[in-house]
Amino acid sequence: MSGNVVHLHKDPTPDPEPAPVTTLTVVPDPPAPPPLPLWVRSGRAIRRAVTDERTKTTVRTVARHSLYVVGGARIVARRAWDGRTAARYERYMRAAEAAGNMEAAAEWEERGQRFREARHRRRMDLLHSPLDAAKGAAVGTGMGIGGLVLLGIAMAVATKDPADVVTPLMAVIKFINLMITIVRVVWGPALTIGPFLALLALWSVGAHQKAAPQWALPANARSSEGEPITPSIVVKALRDLGIPTLRKAITEMGDAGASMLSPIVIAGCGVEVDVTLPSGVSTNEVQSKRRKLAENLSRHEHEVFITIPQAARTVRLWVADSGALDELIGPSPLVTDETMTADYKKGRAPWGQDLRGDAAALSLYQRHLLITGLSNQGKTASLRSLALWAALDKTVEFRIADLKGLGDWGMFDGLATVLIQGPTDEHVIEATEMVEDALAEMNRRIEVRQQDPTAQFAPLIVIVDEAQVAFMCPAVDEDKRPYGGAKATSRYFMAVRKIHNQGRAVDLLMWEGTQDPTDQNLPKLVREGAHTRASLALGTESQARMALGDKAVNGGAAPHLLRPGLDKGTLVVASDGIEIPAGQASITVRTHFIGDDDARAIADRAKALRDGVTTLHAIGREQEERDPLADIAAVVGDAARVRTQEVITRLAGLNPDAYGKWSFLDLKRVLEGTGAEPYKSDGVMVISRDRLARALANRDEMGSASAS
Repeated sequence: MSGNVVHLHKDPTPDPEPAPVTTLTVVPDPPAPPPLPLWVRSGRAIRRAVTDERTKTTVRTVARHSLYVVGGARIVARRAWDGRTAARYERYMRAAEAAGNMEAAAEWEERGQRFREARHRRRMDLLHSPLDAAKGAAVGTGMGIGGLVLLGIAMAVATKDPADVVTPLMAVIKFINLMITIVRVVWGPALTIGPFLALLALWSVGAHQKAAPQWALPANARSSEGEPITPSIVVKALRDLGIPTLRKAITEMGDAGASMLSPIVIAGCGVEVDVTLPSGVSTNEVQSKRRKLAENLSRHEHEVFITIPQAARTVRLWVADSGALDELIGPSPLVTDETMTADYKKGRAPWGQDLRGDAAALSLYQRHLLITGLSNQGKTASLRSLALWAALDKTVEFRIADLKGLGDWGMFDGLATVLIQGPTDEHVIEATEMVEDALAEMNRRIEVRQQDPTAQFAPLIVIVDEAQVAFMCPAVDEDKRPYGGAKATSRYFMAVRKIHNQGRAVDLLMWEGTQDPTDQNLPKLVREGAHTRASLALGTESQARMALGDKAVNGGAAPHLLRPGLDKGTLVVASDGIEIPAGQASITVRTHFIGDDDARAIADRAKALRDGVTTLHAIGREQEERDPLADIAAVVGDAARVRTQEVITRLAGLNPDAYGKWSFLDLKRVLEGTGAEPYKSDGVMVISRDRLARALANRDEMGSASAS
């Protein structure tokens, strides 16, 4: 028997796992921020409206035109008060007293008294004027009516109509009635618009005088740059310098503070005025506030120069036209005039222009020269332009060391007897030996002068550009003596010092160009040995004092206030070799720039004036046996004839050890019997190139014959 089996127990096979359940989490939105209060939103809207540029412009416009009316009323009232009273004379008198000018004060007091007397007479005349006016009116009316009646009688006779007797009189009466009618019609509107016309007139006066605060003026009027310099502007600028004593004195002077000023005169590309300061105000107080004074005058600092003239308690202001100093000056006369020559003793080198636009020329005669400044400000160009002018005097000899070595002095090759170019220690050594050779030449000239006080010498100018390289050179010689430095053992320093001491007496000059002066790279004794000291832009006042000296800086010289890069070629010069206004210790010169191409052209003209110069590019101390005849021929070069004194000088430059102490007798001894002996030409002793060539050729032939 079969049947279904029913399991009473659970099946041991596990049930399949249930499907995973995905749970979604709902994140509620953040609550909305509470609305800003109405006063906050209103404040922000008001701030945006107030700070908007259109709002500012509108407010400024409304305020400006409203204040024009107020300012115009004040100006008209002031004019009326000054015209009717003696206030003007009282104000000028107080100003003269405050300035200490009692003579002017007495004059203004006298003028005021005359004004009061005249006013009193006018007032007394007014007492009699009504009666006189009534009499005059009655007489005039009677005469007028009589004249009209006579005219009417003449018309009646002519027309034979008696009624024409009163025709002229009736015509006048009708005209008077017409005028009365017109006045009655116009009077009402005139009363209505009259106040507006008066306000318009006051507005016109205020607008013309810009009688509104600076903040209310339009942008182009708020910027007063380039504004012409007037006495009132100068007085206001001085008043606002922040010097209490000066401000108080000007305030007591009223509007007559211009009594402190001399007449404002045009001076070149600007104006000049002397300011006599009130008692208790020193000139250095004004000098120390140059920038603020310039800004008060609506100028940049470099456009205002303050110097001290001879008069006591006086400063001299030179104020440039706005932007005038940024314009280039014309080319040098050395470039434009190809026929120009030079005279070392009596001439002056055309260097540039002063701030007044006048030509600035420098005398080089027996004056050592120092030019300094920051790098790349035009030092070499300024120094080279002087040398190019001097080169046009064929008697001047040059020995040049360019310790930059970039070819700035390359055009002097064939013009200078020595030309060293390079920045290394070896170049410094050669430059030092060049200066020492010049020192030996100076000593030789002094010995000749001692024997013959009337002896004259050709000018010799020794130029060292970038002299700071020489002073900072660490090299030492075989005796352990340093070439650089500022001690008594320094070879370069001592040679320059000795030339400074005595060189000018025998026309041997030392010119140096250096940059960024310090006590290390420009020792005090060297910089103070220069007769002409000039400085381009510098960094500090202490450097300015190093460059020009305390006297010049105390007198207003300020090369440290020149703008590096923008005032290239602008020099502050302290020298008796240039014309400086009386009472000043320095002058500012904007030098002509002579480019390399023009400099080569000028150098070529200078070479054409000479008989040929052999330029040495190195100075050696070799001790080998010299050939005097060959050396003489070498220094004579291509010139047909050379003066004996010039030959001796060139030989000393060629080899100081061998020829440094040579005299005319030594030269004559060597040439005696050779056929090339010195001879006189045009009154001076010379040596002939052709005779030297024949002497050398004959010697060589004789030597060959002896050898064979």
